[in-house]
Order: sequence, then structure tokens, then C-alpha cells
Amino acid sequence: MAHVVTAFLRDRGEVLLARRGDAVGTYRGRWGGVSGYVEDDTGDPVEDALREVREETGIEGTEIALVRRGDPIAVDDDEGTFTVHPFLFDAGTRAVASNEELAATEWLQPPSMLDRETVPRLWDAYRAVGPTVETVAADRTHGSAAVSLRALEALRDEAAAAALADEPGDDGWARVADAARALRDARPGMTALATRVNRVMADADRTPSAVRDRAVRAVTAAADADDRAAREAATVLREHGDGAPAVLTLSRSGTVAAALDRHDGPVFVAESRPGGEGRGVAASLAADAGPGRRIALLPDAAVASLLADGRVDAALVGVDAVLADGRVANKLGTRGLALSAARESVPVYAVTARDKVAPVGSEFHPERADFSAPEGTDTYAPLFDRTPADAVTVVTEDGVLDAEAVRAVAEKHRALADWDSGGDADGPGGAAGRRGDDDGKE
Repeated sequence: MAHVVTAFLRDRGEVLLARRGDAVGTYRGRWGGVSGYVEDDTGDPVEDALREVREETGIEGTEIALVRRGDPIAVDDDEGTFTVHPFLFDAGTRAVASNEELAATEWLQPPSMLDRETVPRLWDAYRAVGPTVETVAADRTHGSAAVSLRALEALRDEAAAAALADEPGDDGWARVADAARALRDARPGMTALATRVNRVMADADRTPSAVRDRAVRAVTAAADADDRAAREAATVLREHGDGAPAVLTLSRSGTVAAALDRHDGPVFVAESRPGGEGRGVAASLAADAGPGRRIALLPDAAVASLLADGRVDAALVGVDAVLADGRVANKLGTRGLALSAARESVPVYAVTARDKVAPVGSEFHPERADFSAPEGTDTYAPLFDRTPADAVTVVTEDGVLDAEAVRAVAEKHRALADWDSGGDADGPGGAAGRRGDDDGKE
């Protein structure tokens, strides 16, 4: 029995599919992932997967990150007997330089493979590594923009599987609706996740295929919204400090990071305790910084002094949720930063997709941090705080949102939860303003 690897490269909710060329020994002309034989059955097949990706696409291991490895899948047909080892990688590039083994490549959302002539059990291999309710619940590495995208992918794939099964009557819809509720419950504090899942379910007819098709569009729309929000923030920053302002940030936000990728000025990063994720952010920015660009890490207690010294032109932070009254819920320290910045006339921008506006009627309940104290003493250790609306400017993919616009979006997001007749404003569909124990930024 031959052992083979199948590597799925993912970017913006799409995976790279490859049509096998005439130079391969099996399944010529069929679509698959990046695949090849395991050269040493006693070794780790992930190394074989990385080798195949490099040889067949020209993408180096430094440009991809392993997300998940799945259980082996058995294939037995006229062309041979194989054990397939599936892997999922996040790709930092879409630039493919394919070799003679591949006749064509395309980036497509995974359900597209169901409409193509593929190698055996390709869909099963993908499902073994694709996002699920469990992986969404367990993700404590990424912020809510990324996790909400994974949730949409999980909903899309579950709907595709239900449509493929052609379950009778309302069984297929019930299966998909249960998956949607489970995704919301998995991360009840993630505003963007609840909003995006609710929108798909509210807009789709009560069939798995309708949910699948709507989720496919939602995945693309969500990725685009997050990208546009980052571009808007970068544009706003250029209005300060002669186009290259000194910027202060804290915690970890993918959207902030994307905005700062478009920014050439110095960046100050607060350490962001508890958690200290600012250290990783500073290291990442420094690794990508061009010649002469300054990246500085500072303790949280130094934020007010830095602002008072006049060394910052603007502050840029991520968002956990924008409440209906315009307050911004975000990692602990945001409120102190914003109030200190107001004292020094330094503008503070909170960048987010509109989907992080919490529904009207939802509440924000900050969780406690993992914080120890001497025996006999109490602790006060919230993980998140709320910043007054007049101390921060909210920047979205559509530009700045004022208080009236925030309220209007919050009303729309409340209505989206009505697809679930079993929900209420404070139930699963209305929980978007509540906070789990993650640090979900974009």
C-alpha cells in the first residue's frame, strides 16, 4: 500500500486546487490538492507535504503555516491502493509556479471540488482538515476577524455536506441550523462571528444548498471587508505626521497589522498585559520593517508618559465590539490609552469591519484575566474594558462611523438574529456583545 500526502493551501477562505498533468502516474486530468508520495513511511509525512508544495508550486515552507493534519484516508480503486495523509496550510502568497506535474491550478472555495472530476475522496480529505465547530471553539491564537472567517467556512462546508447527502424534508436545514447555533455558542463573545453567521442564515432559504451558496459569498465579503477596513485606517493615519506618523498600538489585531503594513512611520507597541501579546506584535513588525523604520516595545505603564512626551501622532487599536451607544470594547488598556491620548490631543482610531457592531440590546460582560495575587487578597483583573465613544473614532471598511451610523448598524444586526425562532435578544443570536475568554481582535 502506497502512502501519499495531500496538501491544501488556504487563503481568504479559498484553497488551491491543481489539475494533474500527463507527467504523473495516476489520475491524470483530475483535480486534487498538492500531492505526492511519502518517501519514508517511518518519518513525518508533513515533511513530504512541504516538499511537494515546494516542488509543484514553487511556494517555500517559510510562506505557509501548518494549520491542521487529518487522520489518514484509505483509497482503493482500479489505479491503486493508497493511504492519504491530508494537511491544511495557510498560505502567505498566491503566486504559484507549477511544475510539469500540474496542468492547471485555481484558487477556489472547497465546495467547488464537488462539481469537478477529482481524485478519489478529495472532499473527504479536505473535510478531515477543514474548520469545524471544535476548531473554531479551540482557536486562541487568532483574533475574531480570522475566527469569524473560519466559522463561515465551517458553516459553508457543513451546508455543502448536507446538500450532498440530500437529506429529506427539513432534516438538512435542521442539520445546518444546528451547526450555525453551535458556531455562535462556541465563541459567544465574538460579535463578528455571530453577525456573519446570522446574516447567512437570515438571507438563505431554508435549504442546505441555499446556505452553502450564501456562505460562499459571505466568506469573500468578510475577507474583503476586513481588508478594506485596514486600507481605510492606513489612509486615515497618513493624514497625521506628514504621511509617516508615529503610531501607538496595543494588543494583537490582524486588521491593525494589515493597516501598519501600509504604513512607513515608527510604531510603538504596548506590551498588553495580561497576555503580553504586544511582544509578538512588535517582533513581527520588526521582522518586516524596512531600513530605518523604528519599532519600539513599551510596558503598559509607560503609555501615558509616551503620549505626554509628544512622541506619538496617532493611536490605532483593534476592536472587540462596538456597542450600540458608540463605546468600544477592546483589550484592557484601551480605555487608559484613549483617555491619556485625549489629554494630549492625540487622535485614537479603532479599526474594524462593521460586522463588529453589536446588536441593540446586547450587553458586554468582560471576563476576568488569569491573574494571581498573594493569599488573603482579592483581585480585580478584567481582560477587556470599554472606551467612551467621544474618546475614539471608529474606522470601518466604509470609513468613519459616527454615533448615528453605529446605532443604525446595531439595529440591523439585531434583526439578523430573527432567523432563529428559538433565540432572543440575550440568547445565542443576541450574544454578540458578550465577551468570551479570548482576546478576539481582528
